[in-house]
Amino acid sequence: MAWGTTAPLAVRMRPTSLDEVVGQRHLLGPGSPLRRLAAPSEGASGPAASGQSVILWGPPGTGKTTLAQSIAHSSDRRFVELSAVTAGVKDVRQVMEAALSDRDLYQRSTVLFLDEIHRFTKAQQDALLPGVEQGWVTLIAATTENPSFSVISPLLSRSLLLTLEPLDDDDIAELVGRAIADPRGFDGRIALDDDARAQLIRLSSGDARRALTALEAAGAHALDGAEGAEGGADAPVTVTAEALASAVDRALLRYDRQGDEHYDVISAFIKSVRGSDPDAALHYLARMIEAGEDPRFIARRIIVLASEDIGMADPQGLVIATAAAQAVQLIGMPEGRIPLAEATVYLATAPKSNRSYLGIDRAIADVRRGDFGRVPNHLRDAHYPGAKRLGHGKGYRYAHDAPHGVAAQQHLPDPLVGRRYYEPGAHGYERDVAARLERIRRILAGDA
Repeated sequence: MAWGTTAPLAVRMRPTSLDEVVGQRHLLGPGSPLRRLAAPSEGASGPAASGQSVILWGPPGTGKTTLAQSIAHSSDRRFVELSAVTAGVKDVRQVMEAALSDRDLYQRSTVLFLDEIHRFTKAQQDALLPGVEQGWVTLIAATTENPSFSVISPLLSRSLLLTLEPLDDDDIAELVGRAIADPRGFDGRIALDDDARAQLIRLSSGDARRALTALEAAGAHALDGAEGAEGGADAPVTVTAEALASAVDRALLRYDRQGDEHYDVISAFIKSVRGSDPDAALHYLARMIEAGEDPRFIARRIIVLASEDIGMADPQGLVIATAAAQAVQLIGMPEGRIPLAEATVYLATAPKSNRSYLGIDRAIADVRRGDFGRVPNHLRDAHYPGAKRLGHGKGYRYAHDAPHGVAAQQHLPDPLVGRRYYEPGAHGYERDVAARLERIRRILAGDA
C-alpha cells in the first residue's frame, strides 16, 4: 500500500477506464452515450468529435465522478473538471473560450465535467448554454438532486439525463476485494473475515465511497495494531467485525435494510411517535438516516402515521407530513433530515386519534362481506335522460338550502341506516368534532 500518499483510498482506487467501473451496467453497454464519449474523437469535425452532453443523477458514492474521470483517461479529448462549489461564471467562460480556441486551432474537442451542478445558480447555468448549444464543449454534469428542480430547462433539454443506481451488495464486495488486493490499495496486507465483510457491505448502503472509507479506517487500524506483533511478515492482518466497528466508530453497522434490524427500527420509530415520545422518535429517525435508509421510505411512513395515529385529532399533521415528504424529494439528503425531524416532532407531540383509520376499516369489512344495499333513489344521478322517470333524485334535499347547512335526510343504504363507522375521540380537534357531529346526526335523523 502506498502509505506515502495522502490521497484517500476511494480516490486511489478510481478506475482508469470504463471497463474497470463496477456497477451501472445499464449505462455502460456497447454504443451507450458514455462509451461514445470515451471513444477516440477523430478530430474536432469527425463523427465522434462532439458527444451528447449528459447529466449524471444519482445518490452519493454511485460513481458519477468515477465515470467522468474514466472517460477522461480513455478519451483523447481535452478534459476539464470544475466543481460548482468553487467555480463561478468567470471560470465557465474561460473554459468555453479555451474550448472554442482548441476546436478552431487544433481540431481538438473538449469535455467539461461539472460536479454538483445543482449548486450553480440560474445565471451560472446560463453561462454554460452557448458552449453546449454550439458544441464547443460536451458537458458531463453530476448532481445528487433531482435535475427537474435543480437544472434550468434549456440546459436539461440539451442534455441526456442518465440515472445512476445505488451499487448492489455484489458490486460493493467486488470493490472491497479489489481495494484489498490492488497495489494502489492494501496490496494484500489485510484480509476481512466473513462477518466483517458482511458488515462493511451493509454499512455502505450502496455507496462505494462510504465502503472504501470504512475499509481504509479499519485496515489502517489493523495494520497499526499488528506492528511489533509476532507472526510472519508477509501474512495478511485479519480485520474482524469487532475491529471494523471500533475503527469506524459506527454502532449502526448492525442495521440491515433488508433484515430484522430494518423492521425493528422502523417499528420502534412508529411506536415512539404513536406513544408521544419525540426523543425516542428522533433517536430511531437518526439511526435510520445514519444507516443509509431511503429517506423516501421514512417520509412515506410518516405520512401513514399522520393519518393512522393522529388523524382528526390534528388534521394539520397530514399536511405537515406531506410537506416533509415533498421537501425531501426537492432538497435531498443530508438537508432532508431537517423536515423529516420537524414532521416527526410535530406528530409525536400532537394529540392522537385512530378513529378515521378504524372507521374506514369497519366500512371495508361490511362491504367485503356483502353488507350493503342499493344507493337510495334520492341520491342517485339524475342528470342523464330518463333518470327522473326512474325516480332518481326525487326528494333530494340540497344541504346548502337548509338551516345550518345540514338537511334531514338518509344517506346510507336502507340495510345500514343507523350504522356508525366513525366515532370521534376526545382529544385535540376531534373533541370539537364530536360535539358538532352529535348535533349533525340528530338533524340528519330528523330529531332536531
